[in-house]
Amino acid sequence: MASIVLVYSLYILMSKQTKARWKIIFNLVIFFGFIGLIYALREQIVDSIQQIDKVDWRVLLLLPVWQALNYHAYAKQNQQLFAILGYHIKYKFLYRVNLELNFVNLVLPSGGLSGFSYFSLRMKDRKVSGTSASLVNLLRFVLVFITFQVILFLALIMLSFSGQVNGFILLVGGSLSTLIMVGTLIVGFIIGSNRRINLFFGFITKVLNRLIHFFRPKHPETINVARAKQAFEDLHNNYLIVKRNYMDLKMPIIWSLVANITEILTIYSVYIAFGQWVNPGAVILAFAVANFAGFLSVLPSGLGVYEALMTAVLAVGGIPPSLSIPVTVMYRVLSIGIQVIPGYYLYYTRKKSVQAK
Repeated sequence: MASIVLVYSLYILMSKQTKARWKIIFNLVIFFGFIGLIYALREQIVDSIQQIDKVDWRVLLLLPVWQALNYHAYAKQNQQLFAILGYHIKYKFLYRVNLELNFVNLVLPSGGLSGFSYFSLRMKDRKVSGTSASLVNLLRFVLVFITFQVILFLALIMLSFSGQVNGFILLVGGSLSTLIMVGTLIVGFIIGSNRRINLFFGFITKVLNRLIHFFRPKHPETINVARAKQAFEDLHNNYLIVKRNYMDLKMPIIWSLVANITEILTIYSVYIAFGQWVNPGAVILAFAVANFAGFLSVLPSGLGVYEALMTAVLAVGGIPPSLSIPVTVMYRVLSIGIQVIPGYYLYYTRKKSVQAK
């Protein structure tokens, strides 16, 4: 754990250019490592692909069902979080926004930051303030991460029963759990106090203004400090509303759990289609690692990086790469297709309607 903290501290101290350079190096190393793995296992992979006619395509028809339920869960979660803040947003609108949001996050590799901006923009159509939309989107991630802790714990138990737990698996699972918990506590600590939130975000605002001023000397205050301070206070006040009504978080937590379960079922269904009832614990852990890698990826949807990390963790969990690579690739192609096609259509339909006004 000490080594993780040291690496993270060094990362924070790096300049923006250095971080970008290391991100590219990190992605290239993993991407070419994945290509090398495919080459080394080319014969086994070809054998697996040749068995494609044995794939049960009826099982793959479950993938759109799981994804539809996933969007349903997020729409219901958002709807109930907005209700706590006093906004009554229609379910149909939120379902559509979540489809658009997923398309934006898939296409733009920004670790979810593009989604935050787009979500706030879309909520303006329903007279929702930017700070309220940001808080709901933040709670969306926090609740999903917290509920995933339960699934991750069950994954480790499943792996322990199979006798496939080793030091690396425990380290990965423990590190992810720690990161999720510590990150949640830090976010809660910061926005829980008006003074802390102003100090933290005020500092970030000033640093960003100085950086921008370096490249744009004629703009000493690109981000209006007074307006930013008001936004931070609004965020804190909205947080207090949620805190006072914490009992109302029961259903959003349940829907967050449903969202996680449907994501796991999506990939596990592909294994079943291949006729392989593998250990769900390995799949859950690999899914978690691959998704966290999305925050470091400079490629859309973490292409290459996602597949490489998922394959590596599955191998440690006892699932051979000759099976996990074709399954992972098929899962990615089908799931991204299911998400991108309707998301693309809704995103550009909305864009054209705005331009026509």
